[in-house]
Parts: sequence; structure tokens; C-alpha cells
Amino acid sequence: MKNLELGRAQGVRTRMGVLCGTLALGLSLVLTGAYNIQVRDTDGWRALAEKQRLRRLHVTPKRGTVTDRNGTPLAVSVEVPSVSVDAIEMLRGIDEAYVPMRIEQYGERIAAALGLPVEDVVEKISRRRRFAWLKRRVTPDEVEAVRALGDPSERYPVRGLNVEGEGQRFYPQRELAANVLGFVDNDGQGREGIELSLNEELTGKREEIRGVRDRAGRLIFSEGVEDEAALAGHNVELTIDQNIQFIAERELGIAMKTHEAAGGSVIVLDPSTGEILAMASAPGFNPNDYGASEADGRRNRATADRFEPGSSMKVFSMATALAQKSVEPTTQIYCEEGHMPIDNVVIHDTHPAKWLSPTQILQVSSNIGMAKIALALGPRRLYEGFRRFGFGERSGVPVPYEASGVLRPRARDWVPVETASAAFGQGVSVTNLQLALALGAVANRGRLLEPVLVRKITDGTGVVLNETTTKVRRRVVSAETARLVGEMIASVTEGEGTGKEAAVPGFRVAGKTATAQKIDPATGRYNDTTYVASFVGFVPVDKPRLVISVVVDEPMAGTTAGGAVAAPVFRRVAEQTLRYLGVRPEGTQNAKLADVAAYADGQDPAKAAYQALDPRPASSAPAAVVPALGARGGGTQVRLPDLAGFPVRDAIQKALELELVPIVEGTGKLDSMDPPAGSLVPKGAKLTLIFEPPT
Repeated sequence: MKNLELGRAQGVRTRMGVLCGTLALGLSLVLTGAYNIQVRDTDGWRALAEKQRLRRLHVTPKRGTVTDRNGTPLAVSVEVPSVSVDAIEMLRGIDEAYVPMRIEQYGERIAAALGLPVEDVVEKISRRRRFAWLKRRVTPDEVEAVRALGDPSERYPVRGLNVEGEGQRFYPQRELAANVLGFVDNDGQGREGIELSLNEELTGKREEIRGVRDRAGRLIFSEGVEDEAALAGHNVELTIDQNIQFIAERELGIAMKTHEAAGGSVIVLDPSTGEILAMASAPGFNPNDYGASEADGRRNRATADRFEPGSSMKVFSMATALAQKSVEPTTQIYCEEGHMPIDNVVIHDTHPAKWLSPTQILQVSSNIGMAKIALALGPRRLYEGFRRFGFGERSGVPVPYEASGVLRPRARDWVPVETASAAFGQGVSVTNLQLALALGAVANRGRLLEPVLVRKITDGTGVVLNETTTKVRRRVVSAETARLVGEMIASVTEGEGTGKEAAVPGFRVAGKTATAQKIDPATGRYNDTTYVASFVGFVPVDKPRLVISVVVDEPMAGTTAGGAVAAPVFRRVAEQTLRYLGVRPEGTQNAKLADVAAYADGQDPAKAAYQALDPRPASSAPAAVVPALGARGGGTQVRLPDLAGFPVRDAIQKALELELVPIVEGTGKLDSMDPPAGSLVPKGAKLTLIFEPPT
């Protein structure tokens, strides 16, 4: 500076001062910023850093298992591979000018590996998103093909393809109880049935975990899940017994085919606990391939379908009248010889009669007799009686779309013909489950129970979260009235009753047949060609073990009567279920195994000893019933009788009595059978019936 001129030196000093001041100002700004980041605004900057560095992942737990009452799996979740794409990673490092060409190339290779349309794959890559499904639930061969695309030894390896395990719902029993269970869609959400109504419990709790990602967004570390079992969805145990469910579905299916019906349902109920042992609907579907089914086949007809109950309602009308003392068990009622006008309507009886007792009115199903009892009872008390039996309200079982039925709330506005028709099941509608529960109240000495379909719910560690116990909803009628009504409807399956086909050998059965006309939606009038055939009953009468309600919608093939269509289904379901539960027929005696074996071999000395096992008279037994030696659970075989010359209907009926599955070929009279007459075959086997037209 000393060698510089005074003016120039002053300029240098000024410039150095400005420079130092600028540096000092810059340093102060840096220090201030550092202070703000490190001290004052530390929380905000930390959150921003974590947002850039960490990635939140939502872990979907494994869906819970659904089992029957014995622990048999009905719905389970299995892990299957699915392929997704990270388009950002796939196109990372590629010059923007070449991106469209690479997308086309990658799309063609990926589409070939997964069997997908090229345009769909190209469209998903072009969105340039971090995640998109390419194909879900792929095969092992497709997994290998996808992994080969990312082989580094390839000239242009495809990055960003991920094979991830994804839960898939599997139903090991296929169609069994499908209408009760429902199904799960591709997104893991329950659709229909228990899968929908208990979707939240079965799905479990979604947990969020965080992982570190690099600059390309790839996950390189994850915190993990502390307790995978606790995270899993809850397990549901139903009251359904898969064996009883199979019996109900099989017998309903046979009736559907035999009578060419449009649909049907069967309820099997334990009247002492309210537990539903079987809930069958037809037609059904395979939930493993729900996409191949129609919505009509996925509906649970036992709870969703409303129908006019017809003569089944007479049971509850009679119970209400007896409880209200408006009729006595010995009262004789004049039934107008089958023809009685009320208002502008004429009521007819199928079996015209003059004087009938209340028991005979139920036995021959007299509409006129029941109408007179209802008119004496009055509309208000009749309506209240129906409500007490549970009609007009949902039962509360955890299934979606349950119907409440139709019961007009303003009973005081009923005109006489409406009161009369409601007493024999016209102008009201019910569900099959309501019908079973109402008769269950009669079987359970007048107590209406809460129905139970879900026995208990447990978490992934086995801890019981909810367990259902038997609950009495209310007392409907006195125990004495219930016992009296039970004895009355026992006459329906005996003597000249309309439900003789429901009689179970060795047991007393109480029940009621019904054949209800359906209303034509186009005209609003009853149709003479479409009917609902039903039978609801319980067995044994003295100590009821089962309530079974059978409904067959629009039976064809010659007969529509409930006594001919639904009653035989009741008998076969009841007979097999009682045997499965180990309930012995009345008057049954023990037989020695040696005698049984000798009878199976055709030795006459043992025949008398074995016949003690079968309470039916020898003339009524369609064939010899022989226990299969060495079979657990008392499996049985039948010896085929000679049915040559039988018409189609009689031959099918005989096969069903033998508990065989008839396969019909041809028309006319029976020409031959496969297996032939005299063969010893297990119950449940197929019997091919070959018919030839008369010459």
C-alpha cells in the first residue's frame, strides 16, 4: 500500500472493506440459517428429511380362517405371487429421447412373459408411477419368466419388476356352504355372506411400518412387525356342521333336479340352543371361481328370499288361539263342506269336511277351519301372536341382506278376509330362517331363542374375543300350549295327514306341509302355475333334537304339493342327521356283531336278530340295510331290489328311499340298472336307471 498513490490506495481499502463486509454478511446469513435449521426449526426440517428418506408401508395382515363347529376349515388364506411394476425405477437413467422406444420394448417383453395385452402393459408403464399391479396371482412359470427379464446378463435387463406374495382366499370344501360364506374379491374385501358381514374382524388391523429408501426410491431396510400373530385377522368358528351341511345340500340338490325347481333352501336347527347346524341354498356356486357364477346363485335364499308360507302359518295361528283361550282342543268346528264365502272371496278346502277338531284342521290342512278360528281370535291378537313368534322382524344372524318379511303393521285395519287369509299364510311373507325359528319355539316348550350362526371369534394367538351363548328372546306361549301344538302337528305325519312322506322310521315327527301359490308380478294376482312347496317340522316329538325347514321354489315335473316335494327332503335329512348325531330310534335294541355279520352274509339265522336294529315293519323296508363292517361312524350299505318295469317317478322315489343318487337315462319303463339288482352298494352311491319306451 505504501508504494501506491494516495487515491489508488484509498480505492483498494474501500474495495477490501466492501468485500470483507460482504463475506461477513454472507457468513452471518449462513450462521443464521444453520441456527434456524439446527435449533429453531429443527422439528420441521427433521420431518422433511424423514419424508424424503423414509417410506411408509401399510402391511395387510393375513385374513382370518373360517371353520365349522368341529374346526374343519371352510375358508382359509394362502399366499400366492403377484407381479407389480415400479415404472420410475424401470426408466431410471434412460435418455428422455429414448424413453418411448424403451417403454414399447419393455411392454412387449413383459406382456409375452405374463400373457397380457401389450397395450395394457405399455399404458401402465407410461404412467410412470412407483407402483402398479401388472398381474395378480400368477403361476410359477410366469414368476420364472418375469425373473428372467431382470437377469443382469441380458443386454437390456428389465428393472422395476417385483414379485410379491399376496393373500388369496381359498375354500377347501368348494361349493359347501358357499352361500353362507360368500367370497373375497381380488382386493381382499369380503363380498356376500360371512366374508362381508364379518369383513372387519376377518381382515384384522392394518399396521404402518417405515423403511429407509435410497435416491432411486428402493426400499433397503424395514423396521419389521413386532407380533405377526397379533396382527393377523380374527378366526371365526361357525355353528355349521360340515357333515350335516353336506347332507342338507345333497338332498336339496336331488329334489331340485327331480322336480325341476327354480331354487330352494334347507335350515337345520338345534331347538334347545338356537344353533344353526346347516343352512343350504340352491342353486349354489364355487367361491373359488365366483366370477363364473351368476348373482342369483350367490344369494343366501334361506335368509334373503321372502315367500308366502301358506299352510305352515296354521301352526302359529293355532298356537296363538290356544294360548288366548279363543278355542279349545276339543272344540268341533263346522268347515262348510269345503266352500265358504268371506266378503267377496270364496275360501276352498282341498279335503272338504263338515265338522273337524283343531287337531284334524291341522292334519288335513283345512283353510276354512283355520279361518273360523282366526276370526274368533280377532286381527289384533292374531297379529300380536305372529309378532311374538318373530315374524315381521329380522332374526339378527350376521349375514348380509337378511329380509324381515312382510307383516302388515295395522292389524286393526284388517278386514275379515285379510284376517282369515293371514291365518293360513296368505298376505304375509316370511323367510325360511324365520319359519324354522318360530317352530323351534314350539319345539323348545314355547321359548323363542336368538339364532346362533357364529359360535366364537378368536384372535391370531387363540384368545377368545367373543363367544355366543344361548339367549332366550322371549316366551311365546306356555310350555303346555307348545306341547299340545306339538302333539297336534304330529298327526300331520301320521294316518291321513298331509305330511306322511315326512315320517322318519323309528321316530315321531311333528310338522306341517304347505303349498303356496306365488303372485304374478305382472298382474298382482295369484298364479295357478307357480308354487312354493315347503315342510317345517321337528323330531323327535317328545325330546326334539332337530328342527328342519325345507322350501322348494317353483317345483315342476308333475307335482307341486309340499307333502310330495318338501316332506321327503325333510325325512331324508332328518334320518341321516339323527344317525350322524347318534340318536337311536325308539324301540331299538342292541345286536351282536356276529349276528350282524352273519346277516350281511345272507345267513337266515341272524336275520331276526338284525331286524331288531330296524324298527320299520318288514313290509315297509325297501331293502335290507346292512352296516358296512370296519367302517367308522356306522356307514351302511343297501342291497338293490329288482325295479324292472317301474315308471320313472316310482323308480326315482325308490332310489331316494334307499339313499342313493339316481341317474336317469331314457324314458318309459325301467329296463335295467347299473349296478344290477341284488348288488350290495354303499348309501350315497350313484344308481343309473335305464328306461325304455313301451313297444
